[in-house]
Amino acid sequence: MSETSDIPGQRTETIVIEAREAQRDRRTGRVQRIGDHLKREWQLYVMLLPTIIWLVIFLYKPMYGLQIAFKDYSLFRGVAGSAWIGLEHFDTLFNNDQFLRALRNTVIISFYGLIFGFPVPIILAVMFNEVLHQKFKKTAQTIVYLPHFISSVIIAGIVITAFSPSAGIVNTMLGWFGMDPVYFLTKPEWFRPIFVGTGIWQEAGFQSIVYLAAIAGISPTLYESAVVDGASRWQMIWKITLPSILPTIIIMLIIRIGNMLEVSFEMIILLYQPATYETADVVNTFIYRQGIQGGQYDLAAAAGLFNAVVAFALVMTANTISKRYSRTSLW
Repeated sequence: MSETSDIPGQRTETIVIEAREAQRDRRTGRVQRIGDHLKREWQLYVMLLPTIIWLVIFLYKPMYGLQIAFKDYSLFRGVAGSAWIGLEHFDTLFNNDQFLRALRNTVIISFYGLIFGFPVPIILAVMFNEVLHQKFKKTAQTIVYLPHFISSVIIAGIVITAFSPSAGIVNTMLGWFGMDPVYFLTKPEWFRPIFVGTGIWQEAGFQSIVYLAAIAGISPTLYESAVVDGASRWQMIWKITLPSILPTIIIMLIIRIGNMLEVSFEMIILLYQPATYETADVVNTFIYRQGIQGGQYDLAAAAGLFNAVVAFALVMTANTISKRYSRTSLW
């Protein structure tokens, strides 16, 4: 009777042992496969090594310094020697009128850029795809791509000259209609339109390359079938071209939303001035003034950390919504 009662226990023990051995074999097999893959493709990983080293040194290692956002940081005591003060810097930020103004301006400028700037590369790509005259097409593409490769300093100089009250082309044209010259860059209400328009002019052409590549991947048989069915060019754009590149548009939109708080720091620094702080000051310029010019590195680190957390939340939210409703996502 005792021998019979021991059989279920022996079977259970045998099953457990077999499961452990199978798990060990799978783990060993996985390690062996990884080792074989590394031996077979070691040249690719050697080529990848400089990029990994760069990422570790310049992106991951500096994260150690993020802790000064929670410390009363002192250059003399260093990061490790500075005292912890918790969320005091964040409390200071959210009670700082300048930071709240910079945050509001960042959101507004980014929103304008998203609404008015995001569709422009898509429209350009569709227009280039519809142009049949190759020489004109290449010339137009070169013209709209060119501003991307020009330094921000030169772009800012062009904008300042164009809107100059004395010799700028804009005020010259206003003078033709008997209007008085306006110094646009000292008017807070004009800074946002000028900044957003400059960004569209500088980047829209280059950003259209992504959508042109997506359009190039559309099967020509779709257009041929549409022609046989009597579809017009406009109908083919709406029924074939745009739906076919919609996954690319969604991916680029997610990336754009994730970068909403990353307003072009260099261009704003070059264009803004105290007279336009009301509408031109953004989070990055606030961090620059507080951290570099004011020496409040801990407060600036807190503002930068807040900026990064919000950007992460935005891209996660946008990706989740896109994955749920369109089946297209970054991951």
